[in-house]
Amino acid sequence: MGIIRGKKLLALAISLLAVLALLLQPCAAARPISQTGTIDGSRSLHLPLRGSLLRGPESVAFDGDGAGPYSGVSDGRVLKWNGPARGWSTYAYSPGYNAKACTASRTRPAEVTESKCGRPLGLRFHYGSGNLYIADAYKGLMRVGPGGGEATVLVTKADGVPLRFTNGVDVDQVTGEVFFTDSSMNYPRSQHERVTATGDSTGRLMKYDPNTNRVTVLQSGITYPNGIAISADRTHLVVALTGPCKLMRYWIKGTKMGTSEPLADLPGYPDNVRSDGKGGFWVALHREKMELPFGPDSHLLAVRINADGKVIQVMRGPKSVRPTEVMEREGGELYMGSVELPYVAVVSE
Repeated sequence: MGIIRGKKLLALAISLLAVLALLLQPCAAARPISQTGTIDGSRSLHLPLRGSLLRGPESVAFDGDGAGPYSGVSDGRVLKWNGPARGWSTYAYSPGYNAKACTASRTRPAEVTESKCGRPLGLRFHYGSGNLYIADAYKGLMRVGPGGGEATVLVTKADGVPLRFTNGVDVDQVTGEVFFTDSSMNYPRSQHERVTATGDSTGRLMKYDPNTNRVTVLQSGITYPNGIAISADRTHLVVALTGPCKLMRYWIKGTKMGTSEPLADLPGYPDNVRSDGKGGFWVALHREKMELPFGPDSHLLAVRINADGKVIQVMRGPKSVRPTEVMEREGGELYMGSVELPYVAVVSE
């Protein structure tokens, strides 16, 4: 009993230290928020996963026909939503995936199996080809063809350096080029707290050309690059920098091509970035900058920014919800992924 109590106290201490480490990070003050409205993220419909220990539908994607959502989960698979009657089904999996070995149990949590089974963190379809590109934290950049099945690993290293923490991905729907991030050259996903706590600045932004199978490092030495989204005019990329609580703009066309600049200071730690279909972006926030575990049970879940990086709308909800992605669909429905929860949430504006 004493050993069990000791382990619980140690786990609590580690959790508190992780929170303290986040609070002590040198996030600059965000711009004042002048939003057009606040969305109540607590009023949502849940698309529940099957399996008591299955968690973490982090990224949300829809295919070219509008079917889905699709989402990667904690056992390494990518699932497809088939409606309330059928629920989720397996769409894709990494090479070497084994259902028995990758299914979590009380004695074998997903954190133990994910390095072998994979952990899909970013999903984007190329509508022209029907291919789904997967940023897997451990496997690298992968692709699965129309209809799903076993994914093909495309990229495991860049400039001779292995991908350590593949994270965000987006696709240029015209050229088919794939842009993705490697959050750290030092720490894997299982040690993501260390990336923030140490101020690690070894992250990379990369491009994969499916026509030549060539990968190019666009920028290195970035502090915790996470989610990524291409602009509506396809001139630049917006990259979430988790530790610094910022958004970066990287130019892929025009006179500034090949350069980057700050786009926004954020009121919290960003994860994935998705286009809102109106020229702006939704940025999911894992937690607010100075958030404490006590106090009112409400915090920012996400912010909508315009093309200039100004926050124009926010979503709030309970602290038990820490989203990793917010994706807007026609009609105003917002699909919200999370690395922790056992469901994808659907919020109506």
